[in-house]
Amino acid sequence: MRDAYVHGYSEKEGVRLQDQAVTLVDLLHSDTVYPEGSAVLEAGCGVGAQTVILAKNSPGAKITAIDISESSLEEAKKRVESHGIRNVTFRQGDIFNLPFAPQSFDHVFICFVLEHLAEPVKALSSLKQYIRHGGSITVIEGDHGSAYFYPDSESAHKAIGCQVELQRRKGGNAMIGRALYPLMVQAGYENVIVSPRMVYVDAGRPQLVDGFIRKTFTAMIEGIRQEALDSGLVDEITFDAGIRGLKRTTESDGVFSYTFFKAAAIIE
Repeated sequence: MRDAYVHGYSEKEGVRLQDQAVTLVDLLHSDTVYPEGSAVLEAGCGVGAQTVILAKNSPGAKITAIDISESSLEEAKKRVESHGIRNVTFRQGDIFNLPFAPQSFDHVFICFVLEHLAEPVKALSSLKQYIRHGGSITVIEGDHGSAYFYPDSESAHKAIGCQVELQRRKGGNAMIGRALYPLMVQAGYENVIVSPRMVYVDAGRPQLVDGFIRKTFTAMIEGIRQEALDSGLVDEITFDAGIRGLKRTTESDGVFSYTFFKAAAIIE
């Protein structure tokens, strides 16, 4: 899974992920709370941006956070320790072959991971075996096709399209959010409920202007600039015009909207 992560593993990307998590905490996580004493598996914790939120929301739960990347796990450990959190255990592991017995967990949480996998249904099916009867799985993904803004910019759409195509070439799907329901059903889950979570930003929401438009979304697209140019997907003038178009939406008359999808299912 590591080679499929189109955004890379730089310190700058780690900061972006943290900014994203903090900015979206209420939108994505306000209804993610686990009972005291429950065993929770976070599959694909990355640098721990979501782990901190999970642990703070459910201080009485026992969270096991796994990731395939050793360096990401080290960053996640440091981040969790810096917050004084004590209810998280880290393990290195591959989602497709985890070192746990069947039905080891009450709940599974997986966020911004499936979009990078060539076989998301297989990943979801694999995780299902570790959930106890009566337990649950929660899945969160974005969808780059849901991004729209004012003033509109053809160059900005082309820059976003580069991100989508680069991720596709690595086996992922940057527009997977819209497909969560059928993917989970294919993986054997029943009674799947999907909740769209829209981020709407205008000048009246300055925290989102900075936290989401600048530090999360535009920073993500800027991060693939060199790879997009090297791949011949776009010329330099068009890509840079696209970034300017995205930044233009942060001005007083700008508007930006993006939709995340949160899916959940109970294991009967």
